[in-house]
Amino acid sequence: MTEDMGGHRFDRIRPASEAAVPVGAPTQGIGSVSAIGGASSEAVLDRAAIASLSTSADPAIAGAGTVGSQVKLRVGSSWLIANVRALRLDDRSGQVVAQIDFLGEGDEEKLTGKLYSFRRGVTRYPVPGTAVFPVSTADLKQIYAADDRAHIEVGNVYPTKDIRAALYVDAMLGKHFALLGSTGTGKSTAAALILHRICELAPQGHVVMIDPHGEYSAAFKTNGALYDVSNLAMPYWLMNFEEHCEVFVTSEGSDRQVDADILARCILMAKQKNRLAAEFGKLTVEAPIPYLLSDLTQIIQLEMGKMDKATDAAPYLRLKGKIEEIKADPRYTFMFSGMLVSDTMANFISRIFRLPGDGKPISIIDVSGVPSEITSVVVAVLSRMVFDYAIWSRGEAPRPILLVCEEAHRYVPNERNADGSSVGRILSRIAKEGRKYGVSLGLITQRPSDLAEGVLSQCGTIISMRLNNDRDQAFVRAAMPEGARGFLDSIPALRNRECIMVGEGVATPVRVAFDALEENKRPASGDPLFSELWRHMGGEDQILERTIRRWRAQGR
Repeated sequence: MTEDMGGHRFDRIRPASEAAVPVGAPTQGIGSVSAIGGASSEAVLDRAAIASLSTSADPAIAGAGTVGSQVKLRVGSSWLIANVRALRLDDRSGQVVAQIDFLGEGDEEKLTGKLYSFRRGVTRYPVPGTAVFPVSTADLKQIYAADDRAHIEVGNVYPTKDIRAALYVDAMLGKHFALLGSTGTGKSTAAALILHRICELAPQGHVVMIDPHGEYSAAFKTNGALYDVSNLAMPYWLMNFEEHCEVFVTSEGSDRQVDADILARCILMAKQKNRLAAEFGKLTVEAPIPYLLSDLTQIIQLEMGKMDKATDAAPYLRLKGKIEEIKADPRYTFMFSGMLVSDTMANFISRIFRLPGDGKPISIIDVSGVPSEITSVVVAVLSRMVFDYAIWSRGEAPRPILLVCEEAHRYVPNERNADGSSVGRILSRIAKEGRKYGVSLGLITQRPSDLAEGVLSQCGTIISMRLNNDRDQAFVRAAMPEGARGFLDSIPALRNRECIMVGEGVATPVRVAFDALEENKRPASGDPLFSELWRHMGGEDQILERTIRRWRAQGR
């Protein structure tokens, strides 16, 4: 039955005998294009045609014409694929008007009309009046099928049960990635799933994960090297001067600069006492040369003795007092122990960066036991070591490193929350320059709007789970490419363990249901079942006694 195209009307169902349609191509259109724009266009859909398809056995065809579904249009010898972003009812005609975003195009097989060789981008646009057809599961297989590039499979393409969603590892890691999602959406399990798949693909890889809550050690017991304050053994002398100041300099304002100048001079003198210093001639304060904390305090004491007045000695006393306080505090032993003065730099880098990996390509660095005052310094040192290693190893056989940062908004905060710490600067630098040197950054956060401006936009692949906060949604929308906007509108409606993946790591924007992860590979991040746990009783005295002992010993 043919209707007039004027006033947004179109062919509803055209018999195959009437149309120049190849055998096997869809014979039932669901509408026609009414307006064309650069990335976004409009189509008028027939409610009766959509309703008639809703009982189809093919879930892709059954969902045709709904928000988030895909449609296709024939342009010459190609099929153009578009995503339905939004629907509204036209009051005058009673027809459904759809906003569609073009995703890419594929060739049309001459005999069957089937889609093949799908690629991102559009070379030729349709004209108004072009018929719109539903996309079938067979089409989706062609659209989302992984090509020959190295990839990992992390779930199924929504709404299908058997089309696998692939992430292209080189494109994803080469231009950084971000995993976003509100608390309770399955973000930690999704991160563990992606990292497990990467480790399976590259058992000799080099992955460093900063774990602020101690969740991921449970997930990587078999294929990861696990570090916390008990075995990290991170030498304090690996800190650069900026990080030294964050730990040792307590003053503010003009006094801070005075203290920093004194500290720089004294650290340089302490480093020059090491026999390694003789090999390099003129040393800088930034050079990672071992020195003794006792030498540093002794030099500060000697320098203070040269002062004429007691007021001149105040900066020296502040520095000496802070250093002695840290030396005496058992919580700082993992970093400021007298045992860490020998030259263990090669051993430390080898352990943390998995060089070689021995089949355990990922280091999980649990910083939950690190005193909160220096957590950001510890993360800064680890992140900077990754970057500095990449810079100074140029000319050697390349060993790219992936640095994954959980709770990234803590360490790379936006200007509103900025605290001027060194960790924000180094992670921002890695985001901007890391790929030149073979350093990839993976950011995991539940508050993307609290991330530094520009860092999220440096991530070439964005994997977004449900975000409940309007500000977060707007922030992610601004960082996404134009053609993915339709997918973004569904972010608040995603179920747990579902995500939208866009960017370099996927062939085209896609909604994915993540695979279930085996129990022994999941992070320890499950929510407590209050109704269940509050039924348990008995043994409270012993629980309190053990807890208070650990509390007073500060975990030691």
